Amino acid sequence: MHMLALERVWEERNRTPVLLVSGAITLAVAVVDWWTKPYVSLGFIYLFPIMLAAGFLPRWAIALLGFVCAILAEIFSSLDRSIIRLSFETLALAGCGLFVAELVRNRRMSLEAQERLRALVETSPAAIVTVNDRGFIELANRAAVDLMAPRDGQLVGNPIAAFLPELHHALRWEEAPQFRASMQCRGHRGNGELFTADVWFSTYKEGQSPKLAAIIGDVSEETPAGLNSAPSDDDERISLNGRELDVLRLLVQGFANKQIAAKLEISESAVKNTLQQLFTKSGVRTRSQLVRVALEHHRNLL
Repeated sequence: MHMLALERVWEERNRTPVLLVSGAITLAVAVVDWWTKPYVSLGFIYLFPIMLAAGFLPRWAIALLGFVCAILAEIFSSLDRSIIRLSFETLALAGCGLFVAELVRNRRMSLEAQERLRALVETSPAAIVTVNDRGFIELANRAAVDLMAPRDGQLVGNPIAAFLPELHHALRWEEAPQFRASMQCRGHRGNGELFTADVWFSTYKEGQSPKLAAIIGDVSEETPAGLNSAPSDDDERISLNGRELDVLRLLVQGFANKQIAAKLEISESAVKNTLQQLFTKSGVRTRSQLVRVALEHHRNLL
């Protein structure tokens, strides 16, 4: 909370007031430093106006301001003049200012990127959501709200499990590898209506927190009855041998047959045969359905 309040100081609309305050503090420090000479040295206080101004000044101006403040500190110091001390003071003051400037610049770039992403997502005709590490929706565009029809009209802040339970399982990948996959699963609208959804999703990390982004399509009218013949949650889990588990694990992570074969050091035809065995055991016909079954029934083994 305090960090957010501090960031507002460097908002562009505060440029003139902050620069004026920074100049006033610099002048006040110089006057007090002169007045207290030779009893007290206040040169270190120049750090504060420099850090305030750093969010709005170019690099050369920050370095110049650090040099000027170092000269003022040296002039009003009770110590003998020293070029070495002046150099170190300049480096310290200018270095702190440049460090703050880079932090502010990177933060602005991050916020601008987030705004661009938000605008892109919001204007997309496809339903797009992002989910945080606790399984709650962080971002949802208008198409996603229309598709899942939450009762209060708001998707953000609601658990994804309330609408797409299988997608919640994908987020809770214990080893948190980055992977991309697609699946077809059952969805629940806010009014209780069921629909068939094609989901393309990818996991990623924001800092140390695993997150998930997904594009969702309603294919209820396109899916023939009986196509989704995957086992229900009440069905007994089927048994899988070691190779089937290895292939299934890589399939869920989004690898193609050729990549799976290379990683397991087996032939591509062996991968295809194993996939056919998995299709037969799981009672599904497509890779996306097999991924859904894996996430629903075999997550602890993957």
